[in-house]
Amino acid sequence: MRWGTYFAVLSSVLSVGLALGVSMPLVSLRLESWGYGAFAIGVMAAMPAIGVLLGASLASRLASALGTANVMRLCLWGGSLSVGLLALLPHYWIWLVLRLMLGVILTMVFILGESWINQLVTENLRGKLVALYGSGYALSQLGGPLLLGAMGTEHDYGFWVGTALLAISPFLLLGRSGAPSAESSHVSLRDLGGFCQKMPAIAWAIALFAGFEAMILTLLPVYCLQQGFTPEIALAMVSTVVVGDALLQLPIGALADKISRRGLFSGCALALMLSSLAIPILVDTIAIWPLWVLFGASAGGLFTLSLILIGERYRDDALVRANAHVAQLWGVGCLLGPLAAGAGSQWISGQALPLLMAAGALGLVILSQRPKAFGAQPVAV
Repeated sequence: MRWGTYFAVLSSVLSVGLALGVSMPLVSLRLESWGYGAFAIGVMAAMPAIGVLLGASLASRLASALGTANVMRLCLWGGSLSVGLLALLPHYWIWLVLRLMLGVILTMVFILGESWINQLVTENLRGKLVALYGSGYALSQLGGPLLLGAMGTEHDYGFWVGTALLAISPFLLLGRSGAPSAESSHVSLRDLGGFCQKMPAIAWAIALFAGFEAMILTLLPVYCLQQGFTPEIALAMVSTVVVGDALLQLPIGALADKISRRGLFSGCALALMLSSLAIPILVDTIAIWPLWVLFGASAGGLFTLSLILIGERYRDDALVRANAHVAQLWGVGCLLGPLAAGAGSQWISGQALPLLMAAGALGLVILSQRPKAFGAQPVAV
């Protein structure tokens, strides 16, 4: 196994998490200070989802033409430019376009990076190493809000830190090999329908986690402000959710190498449902802090286990295409989650965010009990 390549690809993807973690909450807090409501902020949070769908359809074709590593480097530099323009052009409608661009180009980084990692790892280490990717990505996002809190939200430092990270990280991929081969093919929404029919539980979990992550970075700070917390406490709560996601992914990955991955998956879905239901009850108590940890860990576990299960079943172009479908589902979740939670928070209930997550987790608990919810048996060796 190419350990140097594994850590180079891992580091380049983690730079994206840190860049988004330090810049995206700043977008929401800035919009809230400008007087925009929860729905307008939700629209901003959902905008990258459209870009995700576009990026997913292009990743395989561009990787075939230019090479996986080259496409990843170009996309990281494009992301750097887009985040920098957020600071230079502080207008709502321009930010919508820039968030769309970020959705397109960073989606290709995730598709190709996750495919590269799943191609590299050996089966006996798949759970641990894919979990290390999930944990590291969550930690990179945790570092974002913490760093933003330290720098303050009054200035544009968060945007410039994100710009620098995305500009430097492409150099880590120079000279790396072992990327999955890709064919010049277009991944359509019709293809996505077939993927969802083959692996419905995994498809639901990915869309649910995408909505979760989009809402955590954008709407959870606003939710916490509406509960009466200061901006500093709101950012600390966001970071605590990500701590839960980060710290427990490695134990979950280790368990996935030893016990039933399907049973572990169902357990995470149940934990996410129960923790979501408990948030409105415990939000004004000290118990909310460990609950935030469980909330993040259970949601992150679902995504990590989904990647592990996909990596069992696919290789090379099939693996790239499967991860393109992951990105498409991510786009669906990022689009519908913030829009539904933003609209619900503004016009129905201030507790719409946790209740929406509870409903999605309940559906996953039910779906995961179906005999063919996870697709065919593993074929990878």
